[in-house]
Amino acid sequence: MTPLYDRDGWIWRDGEWLPWREAQSHLLTHTLHYGMGCFEGVRAYAGAQGTHLFRVAEHTRRLLDSAHALDMPVAFDEATLIEAQRQCLVRNELSNAYLKPTVFFGAEGLGLRAKGLTVHVMIAAWDLGDYISAEAASQGLRALTSSWARHHVNISLCRAKTNGHYVNSILALNTAVKAGFDETIMLDPEGYVAEASAANVFLLRDGVLHTPEVTSCLQGITRDSVIQLARDVLGIEVRERRITRDELYTADEAFVTGTAAEILPLRELDGRHIGARAGAPLPGQPIAGDSLTAKLQHLYRRATRGELGDDLTAFRSWLTSV
Repeated sequence: MTPLYDRDGWIWRDGEWLPWREAQSHLLTHTLHYGMGCFEGVRAYAGAQGTHLFRVAEHTRRLLDSAHALDMPVAFDEATLIEAQRQCLVRNELSNAYLKPTVFFGAEGLGLRAKGLTVHVMIAAWDLGDYISAEAASQGLRALTSSWARHHVNISLCRAKTNGHYVNSILALNTAVKAGFDETIMLDPEGYVAEASAANVFLLRDGVLHTPEVTSCLQGITRDSVIQLARDVLGIEVRERRITRDELYTADEAFVTGTAAEILPLRELDGRHIGARAGAPLPGQPIAGDSLTAKLQHLYRRATRGELGDDLTAFRSWLTSV
């Protein structure tokens, strides 16, 4: 895979277009040293009606909300940032792509007071490729409950998508991967299920879909998309509440959601085969096509590409044409 720094193309920074290889920051950039910054992951998809950004307005609003919560004043409004994301795809000749708008402090000085620093915004886009193997996407992930707790609401800004939060995610995921697992499930400080390393968690039990309430976990945009598709298209009841890890063990189905991950089945947690009671496929077999997970995967794929029928026109507001 070509390193991200060794590419041709254009990156938007503070209203200007920089050649990809020249888009650099100083080694004393404040955010590099202290993690004070925020970002988004946005997807673009090619469909029958052309290329669209998926829920870019919601992502951009969350970026600005995160910056505001961090007390980092951004000089650009939502419309300007959305247009920059559109142009990032055009200038780089991308259709299926991943975009990463990021807000960060400059290099005027270091220290915890963070005074007198410029606030910068950059947007880069590239072809993400396969986030995970096709086998894992169809058969499901093996996960390990993490010994690393998720954030507490009085320790950090849990609704902000901040750079520094992902140290917690990396520690948890790397521990699980070294132990031979694909993913990790993180608990909040009280021991309830929060989320995966960088994805929200859902479980199905007796026809009802459950997901952790938004406290220590991020209020995911893919999470919201799945809730709306399940309720409004499939007629599935969705409950947002506290969930214990043993509820995942005994779920009929479970899956994780995120912008990069989209919707991925969770097959196993801590050596327990999820869905055993409901007759889930054995390890090495793909999830059943009539499962709720498979139906939501199919619906989400159609939604991101503008392929839902005329009776579901409300979901077209999720798409911004490029």
